[in-house]
Amino acid sequence: MPNEITLEQIERFRDDLRQCIECGNCTFWCPVYEENPVETYVARGKIEIIKRILNGEGEYTKQAIDVLGLCTLCSTCAEHCPVGCKVQSIIIAARADKVKAKGLSPLSKLIYQQVIPRRILFGNVVRIASWLQRIFLPRAEGNVRHLPLFLSALGRGRQIPSIAPKFLRQMVPAVNRPPDGVNTKMRVGYFIGCATDFVFADVGRKVIDFLTRHGVEVVVPREQGCCGAPIWLGVGDFETGRKLADNTVKAFASVDCIITNCATCTNALTEYPKYLADTPERVKAYAAFGDKIKHVTAFLVDILKLPPSEYEPSPEVRGKTVTWHDPCHLNRYLGIKDQPRQLIRSIPDVKYVEMTRADRCCGMAGAFSINHYDVSKKIADKKAEAIGETKADFVATDCPGCMIQLMDTMKRQNLPQKVKHIMELLK
Repeated sequence: MPNEITLEQIERFRDDLRQCIECGNCTFWCPVYEENPVETYVARGKIEIIKRILNGEGEYTKQAIDVLGLCTLCSTCAEHCPVGCKVQSIIIAARADKVKAKGLSPLSKLIYQQVIPRRILFGNVVRIASWLQRIFLPRAEGNVRHLPLFLSALGRGRQIPSIAPKFLRQMVPAVNRPPDGVNTKMRVGYFIGCATDFVFADVGRKVIDFLTRHGVEVVVPREQGCCGAPIWLGVGDFETGRKLADNTVKAFASVDCIITNCATCTNALTEYPKYLADTPERVKAYAAFGDKIKHVTAFLVDILKLPPSEYEPSPEVRGKTVTWHDPCHLNRYLGIKDQPRQLIRSIPDVKYVEMTRADRCCGMAGAFSINHYDVSKKIADKKAEAIGETKADFVATDCPGCMIQLMDTMKRQNLPQKVKHIMELLK
């Protein structure tokens, strides 16, 4: 039976638990329930299990733990909940208390506590994986987020993008200044994240080049590491998450604005105060840090306010049609929905077309798509259908995880649309 200490996170969200009126509206929106209509797979069922644990009537059994993992944290249920129950917060808290009560498996400990937090070791593991990839796997389109985890899905037919031949931090200096003749308007930090560093390095180069050309000095601290999303949001290891958060806050102490190009990283960095701040010092430090975070599309549209003439299309997309996929963290968590569309519509000689339910979860959700790949594929297939109906040439998004999922899905469905990060649309 879990003790009082192991339930400290759920206790913080007891009021959210009480909000649920068991109306079942979540059954109409949950992507997991849509594919497997089992009561425990939807928010209402998960809340009932968590209530029983909190009230001492249940335990963290294997079934309960599996049910907590069967959630993409897309927050679609919360968005449409008539009473505004924040189910995602409850599940994140329950996962944290589960780790306190049961710990992690040996493999999870190795990945989440030993590999990912140690940037040099993480890079070496990714490099070894890159060598193995070249030997044993056919080359795929693009370049993968939290890469070691994806190796477990290789036997199930997943299309694995290529690891970058050179990591981003090896390609760019710590300080990137505007070119000669361009006045420096601002100085920002750039949180590159795992996927951009190890896989989508060209996207990172694009971000830096675009910003510096427009008068922004970009600092890339070498001390930065993972945002911690797969560790504390995904599996619930808050203790390791705090160590990563402390390191990240310290790494960016010298800048007042921090740019990100990953929806998940953006959200994770801003949610340090909500979930990880366990002391007055951390509350203050994490809150101040969170205020610095700016997603790149919001930064370009809301802060730099560049005119359309500055958004020159890349040669590949000139004269083409583009549609947009809303990452859940960008749209529902951060409320950034209009800025990406405004940016795309500002690109001359590029046609934008909106897909049906552009904010539908693609089914990636980090480790969810590995542990539950069959369900993840079914969720992604509905997204692929909407993309195909647009007849667009490209589908753009801003989450490397979503990019991985969409690349895999487009290949499986034999659809012609190419997947691009929104910054890849620009010259």
